[in-house]
Amino acid sequence: MRFRLANQGLDGRKWFFLLLLAALMAAVIIGCKAQEEEKTYGGPDTGPAYGDLFIDASIGDASTLLPPLAVDAASAEISGLVYDGLVKYDGDLNLVGQLAESWEISPDGLTITFHLRHGVKWQDGAPFTAKDVLFTYQLMVDPKTPTAYSGDYLQVKKAEAPDDHTFRVTYPQPFAPALGSWALAILPRHRLEGQDLTKSPLGRNPIGTGPYIFKEWRAGEKIALAYNPNYFEGRPYLNGFVYLVKPDTATMFMELKAGNLDRMGLNAIQYTRQTEYPKFKRMYNKYRYMPFSYIYLGYNLNDSRFADRRVRQALTHAINKKEIIDGVLMGLGEEAHGPYKPGTWYYNPNVPKFPYDPARAKALLGEAGWRPDADGILTKDGAPFAFTILTNQGNDTRQRTAEIIQSRLRAVGILVKIRQVEWAAFVKEFIQKGRFEAILLGWNTGLDPDQYDIWHSSKTKPGELNVTHYKNPEVDRLLDEGRHTFDREKRRRAYFRFQEIVAEDQPYTFLFVPDALPAISSRFRGIKPAPAGISYNFIKWYVPRGDQKYTLSPY
Repeated sequence: MRFRLANQGLDGRKWFFLLLLAALMAAVIIGCKAQEEEKTYGGPDTGPAYGDLFIDASIGDASTLLPPLAVDAASAEISGLVYDGLVKYDGDLNLVGQLAESWEISPDGLTITFHLRHGVKWQDGAPFTAKDVLFTYQLMVDPKTPTAYSGDYLQVKKAEAPDDHTFRVTYPQPFAPALGSWALAILPRHRLEGQDLTKSPLGRNPIGTGPYIFKEWRAGEKIALAYNPNYFEGRPYLNGFVYLVKPDTATMFMELKAGNLDRMGLNAIQYTRQTEYPKFKRMYNKYRYMPFSYIYLGYNLNDSRFADRRVRQALTHAINKKEIIDGVLMGLGEEAHGPYKPGTWYYNPNVPKFPYDPARAKALLGEAGWRPDADGILTKDGAPFAFTILTNQGNDTRQRTAEIIQSRLRAVGILVKIRQVEWAAFVKEFIQKGRFEAILLGWNTGLDPDQYDIWHSSKTKPGELNVTHYKNPEVDRLLDEGRHTFDREKRRRAYFRFQEIVAEDQPYTFLFVPDALPAISSRFRGIKPAPAGISYNFIKWYVPRGDQKYTLSPY
């Protein structure tokens, strides 16, 4: 399972090269001829055609393009276009082959034998073999590799590559996420063997087997990819993918309305009000679905103010989640009470809940020794209850959420400051190093219920994902139990109980599951909404010849 912090010349052949204009509100691509901005897209679909570009954007730059080191959504999105795994999820959330064309699982469920595709090449022309898969596994379990994702691969008893097209793993006991864990991005052995991964040039110049080839990264500005003409699933229809870094969502929205972006995740006001006019409806299609993600207020449990469970429960009682959903999300979301998406087979709807109740919040804080002073500010041992909520810059939804939380906590006697930090520094200098009192953040979660990497007490080291330093022995036991059985009912019971304990402990105030609200240029076809969302089949998206906007020139 992969969790992401939610917010991003070869073989003498000549590829298409992507260049961007830096000027705001200007044409996006240098060397491209744009059609008239007022052109109405979405006419008759003349069928799939090669060509055009996809212009995406985010407020945060990628941190690295080496997947084992990446914990942010921007890095994952770009890496996912450059690298492949042995398997992947289709639109219906079924595991299907990617670099593996087939596999067999032994009757006891402990051994998986993958049969790899023939003829696959790395983007530098070297052949892909099972030795690359074995090398990637060895890299993931190497204690010198500073990855947050080693846990799944440390479960393996034996990994072997008996020939160039066979990879076999054996587990000492049942491991339910085993098959899905091999969606892991496979890395090129011939480029990384014997190197310090943290110093590899592939961190900024990746070479994979995926549908897109890395071309350029201008830090804080853009990342550009070009299509892989030799991709084993067939070359993507789109010639390239350009990822722009924009300082904030307001600037990004201006670019979207000007037609300079092809996709943006809208906030609720943008979705319901600011895009309801004819020109926007001609230029873009809007989508709405519930993602595998949630937003939370997390507490640093190494901070003595948050060590008492009654305090954390009180903080949740003091926060009006419905007010946030109605006021910030315009009703386009639902309350979160735990880490799982509602409606999934492992979601427990009956966990302990701490509804908005300021009186109960004050009572719990009093039980924990916090008393109001003459001004109504809670104090203990002579110190006021005051802390800072840290979140990332450029996200209006999180800023407004933090302001509502600030107001509601002040009403029960707690002083809150809000600090916003640029995304890269937010992750590297504060989240990964545990330098915060409370964080307003989100998780993009995987499709398997295994939550070991976020909640197990062994995953609290710098760079790992249990950033609040939550420790509960029963939770550790349940997480181990849930991942070490193939019996779905036993897994369900383990994860139901896990949710109950985490809800009672409230290491996070689980705030809400926001609806995903992407707007995508209407010239793109092949988009098929499914349980997995809309991006699962991105390489099949295309623009009919008559609607194509950008024409690339050879490098």
